[in-house]
Amino acid sequence: GVAYRRNTYRGKDITSKLTDGSLFKEIESGKFDDIFVGDYITSPSNKKDINNKTVVWLIADLDNYLYNGLNDEHNLTKHHATIIPASPLMSAPMNTTATTKGGYCGSAMVGGTVTTVSTTETKADCTNAIASGTLGQVFNTYVNPDFGTSNASKDKKNHVIEYQSPLTDYMNSAISGRLGYAAGATVSRTWYNRKLDLMSEVNVYGSMAWSSTGFDIGTDNKQYAIFQLKPNLISTDSNGIRHWYWLKAVATSTRFVVASYDGTVDIMEANQNTIGVRPRFLID
Repeated sequence: GVAYRRNTYRGKDITSKLTDGSLFKEIESGKFDDIFVGDYITSPSNKKDINNKTVVWLIADLDNYLYNGLNDEHNLTKHHATIIPASPLMSAPMNTTATTKGGYCGSAMVGGTVTTVSTTETKADCTNAIASGTLGQVFNTYVNPDFGTSNASKDKKNHVIEYQSPLTDYMNSAISGRLGYAAGATVSRTWYNRKLDLMSEVNVYGSMAWSSTGFDIGTDNKQYAIFQLKPNLISTDSNGIRHWYWLKAVATSTRFVVASYDGTVDIMEANQNTIGVRPRFLID
């Protein structure tokens, strides 16, 4: 069953399962008959990643968000696979300036609208954020051609799941977070409908390190099976090429958390434009 498949790293090319549609039938059944963590799909649309190589999509986990959601109406009841790219897709800053105003929701990465509450407090709204921001561009350029409404599957159905997730949207630049000094922290989160997001510290490392508060984690509170079974894939691709990329967590009033190419978890100024974008999404 799924427990065996998410605790076994296989690393098999299953691109043909996407094109003939059998991948989605196996997910829908909840049995994942011939799908294991670490199996991969080479982009049928031949999109290029940050290294100018054809994008490789990895099965990062199976059914790991099952029944997550704010209420019964929005519980994620569909069987699903969590997908990540083997390497970052592109480089981009979290914000155009060194600020974390509005939290993750208010970042240029997400595309939320930021409102000033006081000299130290900012709130954001990202109700329609998937259509804007860097992640909106990533979805339209990379994800939709392979798994969405214009995918290469035989059944021609949209297989990207819209899920519900709590995102940080309220930032206080004067208070102390988990870093232990008054450098700013998130103080609230709101549930939003999403199709694509960055990973959390816990998704990648299994624990919090630099996240300002627990609000930064939300439902992304479990390490992905692929990183438990193959931890070298946190900072390298299958060929050993090292990379670093943004995580969704606020660290301070000016910095977000990053997964570093050297194997550590670190923090960077939000306007650092050489950090990679390595999102995750769910398919059914």
